[in-house]
Amino acid sequence: MSNMEEQQTEEREAENPSQETPDGSRAEKIRESGQVSLSHRIHLITIIGEVEGHECLPANSKTTKYEHILPQLAAIEDSREIEGVLILLNTVGGDVEAGLAIAEMIASLSKPTVSLVLGGSHSIGIPIAVSADYSFIVRTGTMVIHPVRMNGTVIGAPQTYDYFRQMQDRILGFIASHCRAERRRLEELMLDTGMLTKDLGTILVGKQAVDEGIINQVGGIRDAMKKIHSLID
Repeated sequence: MSNMEEQQTEEREAENPSQETPDGSRAEKIRESGQVSLSHRIHLITIIGEVEGHECLPANSKTTKYEHILPQLAAIEDSREIEGVLILLNTVGGDVEAGLAIAEMIASLSKPTVSLVLGGSHSIGIPIAVSADYSFIVRTGTMVIHPVRMNGTVIGAPQTYDYFRQMQDRILGFIASHCRAERRRLEELMLDTGMLTKDLGTILVGKQAVDEGIINQVGGIRDAMKKIHSLID
């Protein structure tokens, strides 16, 4: 490569630093896993679409793969450069075990964490949202809390009911231990019969999630960024 070509390459990289780097492009990281370092201090993680567990979802489904998120959270904990984590959520829920694994990992980080619910954080997205040190929801954001659902063969036996109940207790216990809402109230919301036409549960919009004690504050990205910087400082 000539000196002129090298100079032109350096100029293009300076004008657009998010393009290709030796360890992979920033744009590619966002496309593949929804993660990127906003600066040397804050790492961004997105929980988008459906949380995918041990089984792969159809190729046309927008998913968050937990096998991508868990190693990244471990790397964040071990990093000396990253000082805080911002989690953006717009999810319909998904695999319970995978969602709880992500939530437990976020909750156990020693770095400050802030979550922001955008379009929605439904079902198993709720534990992920409350797992952060501080949580926000936009005014039009929604959260749907409902009983555990199961796909595939269901055996009509008492053990099946006990398994469902155990799983719901794990979810309710985690949520209650990471927000201001009481477990009894969360169970009431989960088993409400008067709101959803084809299901049990409750839809909370914006400030309602704050009033119920699930989310800390109504706010947007500006508020979330301000909060994560204050927690780091």
